[in-house]
Amino acid sequence: MVIGKVVSVKGQIIEVEFTGEKPRIYDVLISKEDPTIKMEVYTSATPNSFYCLALTNVVQLHHGSDVVNTAQPIKVPVGIELLGRVIDTLGEPQDGLGEIKAKEMRPIISKDLNFADVHIPSDLLETGIKAVDFFTPIVKGGKVGLFGGAGVGKTVIISEIIHNLVILNPERNVTVFTGVGERTREGEELFETLKESKVMQGVSLIYGSMGENPALRFRTAFTGVTLAEYFRDETGKDVLFFIDNIFRFAQSGYELSTLINAIPSEGGYQSTLTSEMASFHERLVSTEKNAITTFEAIYVPADDLTDSGVQAIFPYLDSGIILSRTIYQEGRFPAIDLLGSSSSSLNFDTVGKLHYETALEAQTLLKKAMALERIVSLIGESELSADDQVTYKRSKFLKNYMTQNFTVVEAQTEKKGVFVSVKDTVTDVRAILDGKVDPLVPEDFLFIGTLKDVEEKLNAKKQQLQAAASLSSSLENQGGVSTPSNSSAQPAPAS
Repeated sequence: MVIGKVVSVKGQIIEVEFTGEKPRIYDVLISKEDPTIKMEVYTSATPNSFYCLALTNVVQLHHGSDVVNTAQPIKVPVGIELLGRVIDTLGEPQDGLGEIKAKEMRPIISKDLNFADVHIPSDLLETGIKAVDFFTPIVKGGKVGLFGGAGVGKTVIISEIIHNLVILNPERNVTVFTGVGERTREGEELFETLKESKVMQGVSLIYGSMGENPALRFRTAFTGVTLAEYFRDETGKDVLFFIDNIFRFAQSGYELSTLINAIPSEGGYQSTLTSEMASFHERLVSTEKNAITTFEAIYVPADDLTDSGVQAIFPYLDSGIILSRTIYQEGRFPAIDLLGSSSSSLNFDTVGKLHYETALEAQTLLKKAMALERIVSLIGESELSADDQVTYKRSKFLKNYMTQNFTVVEAQTEKKGVFVSVKDTVTDVRAILDGKVDPLVPEDFLFIGTLKDVEEKLNAKKQQLQAAASLSSSLENQGGVSTPSNSSAQPAPAS
């Protein structure tokens, strides 16, 4: 039995000294006096002492306390027994449904797959959200990031994707939702929603709430990844992995590095941020058998996308969905920046010729309209050339068309949510670009599903235009008849 002594307790960091055999990184230590007090070896402090992460309440620890090395890392239960359950970072049940009787325990820290075993799927996932499916298509096995500041709708979009991919298709996938720094209220709401929809039996929830210490929040992400890996390898089903919020993972690592007096990087975060992000993301990969598709909500502090914590996430993503506060304030939801968002899957081979060419043309239209914004703000839309007026008007059509009512907020909006297929979205955008709906006004496109919702307005408008054209033609004909009689009159004498 390897015994060490507590040197100091700094918040959630405990420094433990060993004079004999040294522990390994990730080993769990327990108090000799109270085995319920646990900590994990995090990094070395001196040649003989180690910084450890507090995994439980450590109020009873003091200088000189004896701790015992279990020589085992943190292990959590895995298996189908976890489906339909809510657990914490250490695998303890949090749903009041009793003990989890799993047959297997796995360490939350493990090696990445060999590069040769990694498979890159190319099948598209249809989320039913127009702006996402059209501008930032998602492939099965990809990683999707939703970037935005506080209160712009990241969690709402994540919840809608869960509804459309999980609740509407409960037999297709196994789902793991990991709440890192999650608000307890939001976690409870998701749990109740999944229970009411009767799909909880296919979902595992792992919560490390906002009120937990940074050590537990830091390790929550790895507990979620461990479950996702098991379901990918053992259940024969694809896995949908949701994490809200990955920035809290980076933030908890920063809090821990501050407590051990580590020298920060130039951006102010911990110097180990890049490797921590890699250790998390590199395990979320697909194999020939099954895929893990990852959806990450990323909080952007002060709406600054250049923040180092945010930038550390970008290299691992296939699709980046940017939420704009300006668009949110304009009342267009979801508040997705259509030009700022991007996806490596928006290419000819993945989405097909029609979708790809239509998306490029739509982006070109929005860019041209952006260049016209300053002119319009100074002198008004009516002062644009005829061609520029058409471009600017169609861009407003397109931006308003990309708004959508969500099912998960029906109680707040009192408007029924809609699921729109990619095929319908591409067809409708093509119609907007081709000018088939030019008679309408931009307001007609707000929060509609497809253009079928405005067909009646369009037909009525066309009838009005046809009637106006017929009346104009009739008046011109009447004017033409009266001209000869006037011309036959005698000219007035010259003065």
